[in-house]
Amino acid sequence: MAHPRSRRMRALAVPLGLALTASLGFLPTAATAASADTTPAAAASDSGPLLSYVVNATPGHTMAGRIAKAISKAGGKVVIAHERIGVTVVHSANPQFAAEMRTVPGVQSAGATRTAPLKAQGTTDVGKPQKIDLSKAQLTAAGKAAKANGEEPLEPLQWDLPAIKADQAAKVNPGSRKVTVGIIDTGVDDTHPDLKPNFSAKQSANCVGGVADTSKGAWRPWNPDEDYHGTHVAGTIAAARNGIGVAGVAPGVKIAALKVSEPETSLFYAESVVCAFVFAADHGISVTNNSYYVDPWMFNCKDDADQAAIIDAVGRAASYAQRKGVLNIAAAGNSGLDLAAPQLPDASSPNDSTPVQRTVNPKTCWDVPTQLPGTVTVAATGVHQLKSYYSNYGLGQIDVAAPGGDSRQVPELPAKNGNILSTMPGGDWAYLAGTSMATPHVAGVAALLKSAHPKSSPQELQWLLKEQADNPGCPTGDTTCTGTKHINSHFGYGIVDALDAVKK
Repeated sequence: MAHPRSRRMRALAVPLGLALTASLGFLPTAATAASADTTPAAAASDSGPLLSYVVNATPGHTMAGRIAKAISKAGGKVVIAHERIGVTVVHSANPQFAAEMRTVPGVQSAGATRTAPLKAQGTTDVGKPQKIDLSKAQLTAAGKAAKANGEEPLEPLQWDLPAIKADQAAKVNPGSRKVTVGIIDTGVDDTHPDLKPNFSAKQSANCVGGVADTSKGAWRPWNPDEDYHGTHVAGTIAAARNGIGVAGVAPGVKIAALKVSEPETSLFYAESVVCAFVFAADHGISVTNNSYYVDPWMFNCKDDADQAAIIDAVGRAASYAQRKGVLNIAAAGNSGLDLAAPQLPDASSPNDSTPVQRTVNPKTCWDVPTQLPGTVTVAATGVHQLKSYYSNYGLGQIDVAAPGGDSRQVPELPAKNGNILSTMPGGDWAYLAGTSMATPHVAGVAALLKSAHPKSSPQELQWLLKEQADNPGCPTGDTTCTGTKHINSHFGYGIVDALDAVKK
């Protein structure tokens, strides 16, 4: 299991080994030349470890000319310049690079995106998750029973679909092929039989390092045994109703993979996330799913120059996507924290080197991209419509809630498992839990809303999500839940409703 503060939670129950295809020969995805370049600029070749930086121009200034010359003079090498948002990704071994760039006229902010040196990209062999194999007879029996009820073979195990009326919504409108959800994550196994029918390769890329690689298969997981998070998210959003495995919330829409996780570490750095938001904006994606926080800081504080630059760069990219018609949806986090509290503990940052114990002010220290303006923040619930024990919450911080799984809330038979069942690399399915699993439910409902209201802006879609949500209200005696029946700290405006999305 990943660090409990991360959105990227590992399996809380073992996978169901229902492989319908042979072992996949994943294409070896080479890193782009820019992102794999570990040769520092000559001016700083022996000054220190090679780090990645973002340099953000003051609005109205171009990254060319004076700023470009200053980058080179300070020992920086440009990886990519996003001129439309004024963000440049730079590699440098000069430990004073950011400080020098902050003095350059026309530079609004500059900072390192990581605390550990860049590494050459590659993969490692790791052990596979333990799988529970259902016999052919069990699978056949489950398939026949589900088919008789008009369901997918494993749909009876998906308590989360009826919890938001997604099973009923599919009969009214399964979603439009003109709507694509971009999954900013660890990559997606597009050869999975439940995902292949809805996968859009032309809208997918590997953004690791900051430069989009659109070569065939570049968007697939580095290591399918470890980097299964994005594939699981994809199934919840749009697993096809094709007589195989599970069903997604919006089984008629398309999905695209925007891989941003580093090989080996699976960390999500700012330069990669910036690339993903810009790519989504420029390639017709309607909704992005963000089940992560930007590493290495769980909270980025504006009074720290490096962290402020991360907020600035990712914020610009997310805002650019919104202006281009993209609705960004993000997970609230798995620390069980009240995000509206006056101060919060953070003992996990930076998570790419040596964490330090710190106390942060959530008004000035943001979880990115979750707390960026315009982003839909999602809390997790269990089968009993209670906040999942691990989910972050907070009055005025949570927009909506959705099923994310909870081992302490166990459904009736036949589901048996309180977590979320979805797709895994290699043609498998598995249970996982986390706000990571709640967010794709909301992304799926948002995709249904976009299908039903194709001319709606991201802001209009967000308000429809809130307006149509069903709020169970605060549980009796739970003092962590504050607010009203209509808006409270556990559910925001409520649990999303897929049926209302296609009927109203």
